[in-house]
Amino acid sequence: MTGISPKQMWLLKYFDFHCTDCGCDVGFRSRPRTFTERYLLPVFLLQPVRCAECFRRDYRVMFTPVKERMPEALKKVAAAEHRTSDVA
Repeated sequence: MTGISPKQMWLLKYFDFHCTDCGCDVGFRSRPRTFTERYLLPVFLLQPVRCAECFRRDYRVMFTPVKERMPEALKKVAAAEHRTSDVA
């Protein structure tokens, strides 16, 4: 038994990153694209976040711990590895 109450479990859902598609627990900040993402999401304490495994983009509470954006060179390597793992 973990000793976590149902109320705490509900809060953990919003303060821990878990992708809704693949279940990965690693996320990266995503660049704000539109006026809404740049100026309105921060008013509601939200930020765009991208999954490290399936690259799904979603909005999460700013307090959710995620990594900083990947450099462009690493993105290309990760995309190439993802393509080769799908083929194999």
